[in-house]
Amino acid sequence: AYEDLRRESARVLSQMKSEKMFDGFGIGGSFTKDDIGTAVKWVTEELNKNGAEEKPRHLLGIGEPVDIFLGVENGIDTFDCVSPTRIGRNGRIYTKDGPINILNNKYKKDMTPVCDDETCYAHKYTKSYLQHLFRSKEMLAATIASTHNLHFIVSLTKDIRQSILKDNFFEFKKEFLGRYYKKQY
Repeated sequence: AYEDLRRESARVLSQMKSEKMFDGFGIGGSFTKDDIGTAVKWVTEELNKNGAEEKPRHLLGIGEPVDIFLGVENGIDTFDCVSPTRIGRNGRIYTKDGPINILNNKYKKDMTPVCDDETCYAHKYTKSYLQHLFRSKEMLAATIASTHNLHFIVSLTKDIRQSILKDNFFEFKKEFLGRYYKKQY
């Protein structure tokens, strides 16, 4: 949250000249949805000023789609977070239309696939079956949900990469986030 400290840290680390010292930079700390883009931008600006632009930047502890877009937009190369598996273990499933809670009663008799992506492991299971597994306290439920959420995030990053290559990142961001978060806006 402190711009001066984030900038100083990035400046000091990027000025360390030993090539063997760092293979890349980990960026973390406490972020809110309101400040993640700004805080990451401060750090990447300093890294770019001090000759560290060629080294990868890794953003720690983010896992929501908006976080990934904000990270990429501000020069982040890789990410990690426990969120997709943590929320999956509790019945929250990522979909292109926003997250769903598979434990909601409306999924009790829903025979549609957990996801429409046929390359996803969870595609072969119905929402009703997944809910049944959760309600039965079957460990397979957490495995299916976590695997699906990871597939969703990996697919999203592939789509983001393609949007960059096609030079339509901002259009893709607007379209994706508009659909994903429409219920919250």
